[in-house]
Amino acid sequence: MLTIKYIREQKEEVISKLAIKNFNAKEIINEIIEIDEFRKTSQLNLDNSNSELNKLSKEIGNFFKAGQIEEANSAKLKTADLKEDIKNLNNKLTEIEQHLLNLLVQIPNTPHPSVTPGKGEEDNVVIKTNGEMPKLINNALPHWELAKKYDIIDFELGNKITGAGFPVYKGKGAKLQRALINFFLDQANQAGYREIQPPIMINEDSGFGTGQLPDKEGQMYYVGKDNFYLIPTAEVPITNIYRDVIVNASDFPIRNTAYTPCFRREAGSYGKDVRGLNRLHQFDKVEIVNIQHPDKSYETLDEMADYVESILIKLELPYRILRLCGGDLSFTSALTYDFEVYSAAQDKWLEVSSVSNFESYQANRLKLRFKEDGEKKAKLAHTLNGSALALPRIVAALLENNQTIDGINIPKILINYTGFSNID
Repeated sequence: MLTIKYIREQKEEVISKLAIKNFNAKEIINEIIEIDEFRKTSQLNLDNSNSELNKLSKEIGNFFKAGQIEEANSAKLKTADLKEDIKNLNNKLTEIEQHLLNLLVQIPNTPHPSVTPGKGEEDNVVIKTNGEMPKLINNALPHWELAKKYDIIDFELGNKITGAGFPVYKGKGAKLQRALINFFLDQANQAGYREIQPPIMINEDSGFGTGQLPDKEGQMYYVGKDNFYLIPTAEVPITNIYRDVIVNASDFPIRNTAYTPCFRREAGSYGKDVRGLNRLHQFDKVEIVNIQHPDKSYETLDEMADYVESILIKLELPYRILRLCGGDLSFTSALTYDFEVYSAAQDKWLEVSSVSNFESYQANRLKLRFKEDGEKKAKLAHTLNGSALALPRIVAALLENNQTIDGINIPKILINYTGFSNID
């Protein structure tokens, strides 16, 4: 959430930057500034009334001490009226502040200067491509057919048990999942990330803190009786560890990682682009989260991107890195790098990771602040996160790219984790 101070002081800059995200902010920005002026006036009236009440209270005490009973009683009548005014002013101020908050949460984060204009994914900028394209055997199969051939992932059984988008992993398919999770976690631990095992359900405050609410209610699974949401990513519970927390600047960078199942309702159900593992309602993912000093957050973003790239290299997957354009950038992100791996049998690139800097946007909603040594005033921290990695499309590419006439080869880095070198 953008701060009122930033919006007031950099009004034209905010409007100009948000235009890169194809968001016309002029009308709502003007309304916010107008409402904030009303809020400041209401706050001033409330402060003056409270000051007058305090003054009258002291006068009443002095009147009683002096034996001026009539004057004291007259002042008490004034305080009764004043207290009623203060109550009304408090209620009005609460309404104004809620209205202001409702407007503020409708405004996306402003993009980093490197973000280019664009309408959608077709306008994203490819900044790097690496790895050799696999040469497939004749009559190579897509992963959903390989899964059926080797009985490692059962989409029909998942549909029977739950519905589309909830596959069942079996035998070596299940072991490959577990191997990848352990590999990703070990890599994160070695890179200095502390492992967390968070809840996979969150409350409304947590959803608001990282920007899922009120913007994305329809994309999350909701547990109505308890008013909980199933998490769309481990980013949400991990980042909310620091909600309403003031950290020391000396603690930066704060690095955490977690494996969780993830749940997303918005996944589609039709067409080749969503077939098999390409898009699921439930999937496994290892997430990395950084809390960082504002002066160093973009340096950290680059380090996170390098880290994700290193994992893809170890998995021997061809990949490319994209810088998202304004039209494809998420509501809360200031800058995002997407990682895609090449899926040979489908002849397409599959997104497997997004690494993002949210600057102070989430921190303002979370009230996540830090203090420099020797300073009294707390400032907003920067938050960053990235997939490291999401499993479904990684598995899809591994199966398709490594298929042979004798089965599916496992990358060397994973053999110690799987306990086997081939799926046959």
